[in-house]
Amino acid sequence: MKKEHQLLLGAHMSIAGEIRLAIERGESIGCTAIQIFTKSNRQWHAKPISKENITAFKQAYKNSSLQSVIAHAAYIVNIGSPNKDLEKKSFDSLKIELNRCADLNIPYLIVHPGSHGNTDENSCLNRINVNINKLLTETADCTILLEIMAGQGSIVGYTFEHLAHIINNSDHKKRIGVCFDTCHAFAAGYDFRTEKTYNLMWEQFDKIIGINKLKAIHINDSQKDIGSRVDRHAEIGKGKIGLKAFELLLNDPNFFDIPKVLETPKDDLADYKKNMEILINLLSKKTEKLLHVKVR
Repeated sequence: MKKEHQLLLGAHMSIAGEIRLAIERGESIGCTAIQIFTKSNRQWHAKPISKENITAFKQAYKNSSLQSVIAHAAYIVNIGSPNKDLEKKSFDSLKIELNRCADLNIPYLIVHPGSHGNTDENSCLNRINVNINKLLTETADCTILLEIMAGQGSIVGYTFEHLAHIINNSDHKKRIGVCFDTCHAFAAGYDFRTEKTYNLMWEQFDKIIGINKLKAIHINDSQKDIGSRVDRHAEIGKGKIGLKAFELLLNDPNFFDIPKVLETPKDDLADYKKNMEILINLLSKKTEKLLHVKVR
């Protein structure tokens, strides 16, 4: 039987008020996929989610038109830190978040790999490996997605090789995947603005990491130029990446079933809606038909 595909496109939604409200906010602008934090992005700890809120979230999701919900870990987390106190706080916070994802039936938690501070990249990658192995041993049901980074400061994870190192040295390879962020990858030096460079980059990704490990995509333009190693998101078509790259990505059948979420600058949800419409208008007639989307 031929597999049916759907457009999995949306944005990061706030959980302010109640966590179920993220579903309503996403639906209000036509999302079919959303990303959320499961707790405050600025705090280490969080009160447990009540059974009532868990049930309400699951029911809202079930009754919605959303096809995918993924989660993002707090930005303060750094399981590669050489500072033992920060490393432990980060580990404990991630454990809380993995368990919250399991409670909410969210399959993926996106994590920024970490930064080495005043040490070196290899020791940082090794610390990340130790912590991820322990985290996945002590939790169940949720997969960690390592996000490719721009490489700003002492941050690791800005090369395919870094991500492959963490995956290949894991005791739980089946529970580690990758989130590809277009802004981060571009700032890190990966060019995918033409059909030729686009295809070459994904061939490289497949050879080094494995295309089967790609589970989520952040769709962001970049304020800074390629190789700048500066992480500054821009609205679609208003940055240095250009619309052709997003056209190639949105029309690539290899990625039809992978959730794509915006993290572009916004004042309100209307800004996300506007960026989603720009992306949808990049769909070819063939893709429209395959994804059951009517654009024109």
